[in-house]
Amino acid sequence: MKHLYPNHRALMLVALLALPLALMGCKDKKAAATQAGAATVQGHPSSAQAAPAANLPAATAPATATPAVATPATPAAPATEAAAPNGTAPNGAKFDAHSSAGKKGKGKGAKGKEAAAPKVTYRAGEDPDFAAKKGWPVKHPAPLPGSILPQKRIVAYYGNPLSKRMGALGEYQKDDMLQRLKREAAKWQAADPSHPVQPALHLIAVVAQGEPGKAGLYRMVMPDKIINDVYSWAKSINAIMFIDIQTGHDNIRNVLPRFEWILKNPDVHLGIDPEFNLIKSGKKPGTKIGTYDAADINYASNYLKELVKKYNLPPKVFVVHRFTRNGVTNSKNIQLRPEVQIVMNMDGWGAPWLKRDSYKDYIVAEPVEFTGFKLFYHNDTKKGDALLTPKEVLMLNPKPLYIQYQ
Repeated sequence: MKHLYPNHRALMLVALLALPLALMGCKDKKAAATQAGAATVQGHPSSAQAAPAANLPAATAPATATPAVATPATPAAPATEAAAPNGTAPNGAKFDAHSSAGKKGKGKGAKGKEAAAPKVTYRAGEDPDFAAKKGWPVKHPAPLPGSILPQKRIVAYYGNPLSKRMGALGEYQKDDMLQRLKREAAKWQAADPSHPVQPALHLIAVVAQGEPGKAGLYRMVMPDKIINDVYSWAKSINAIMFIDIQTGHDNIRNVLPRFEWILKNPDVHLGIDPEFNLIKSGKKPGTKIGTYDAADINYASNYLKELVKKYNLPPKVFVVHRFTRNGVTNSKNIQLRPEVQIVMNMDGWGAPWLKRDSYKDYIVAEPVEFTGFKLFYHNDTKKGDALLTPKEVLMLNPKPLYIQYQ
């Protein structure tokens, strides 16, 4: 599935794939909407064929979870070539065309008067005037006692311990992974001392599948033991935990209550992945990008609100991944509640300029409450680009308060 923006060339990227099928996502553009029936989606690091995780039988290994990526949003750096067969981003040189550091200097007008200094220009996603025009900062309920945002910044490792391909949480051995997370958290703390860092483990607890399975729902629910193991890892370093849900052909209204037993803890929060919600299209995960409407997000938010009240909990953080225009529909209708802090997380991979464009197009342009930004150790750097540093990400406006590493 591709979608094309006015003044943009079609460009797709997608996220990591794992078991038992290589699930795929794409960068959306309006022009490709006419090709909605495409059999496969370009942009993933692997093909549309099954790609079981290392050392795990396909029957038990979860499918990959993370989508991919960003669409160029400004005509300043159009792609000069079609996306490669694997959907990777165009030449990183295009990022230079997006670079727009303000020039300094003085000049004299025709009458000898000093001319005004040139107006500073910004790279996509960094312009405070654009953010203000779109409605930032958002008016949201005053934080309740125990709220994490906006006082702190969450830095999370994402993935599943059954797969090395789904993210940092499962790629490294437990102790090594936790030390790596601590080092990343320290970098963010140094980059922005005004926001204490809250480390987190973001577990894909329901994994979309390429086959229907016994339930016919194209999703696999992780055993409670795995969830409890990851929860214990988080507690060992004073981290919080996220339960991430990819529904496949199931309904979030059926799946979410399944996790009350763990969400009733004060340090466990929620994430949902529109890419893998495919009830509406009826397509298999990996062949089309899914979507959530504001009504679905409002259901989940209200469910969390009721848990907060039922168990006398501090507010829940609710992360919604997004990397396409249609990934979230009717965002203006998303309800804000003091018991739930909603983060719209830019979930795409690619060159730095491409990621900034996606942040601008899908996060800044449609304000909800708080913002997030995902960094991919492998996919962001596979074409020779350096991984964005905390200092570089903090140039975005608004500054993301949720940072996720895959």
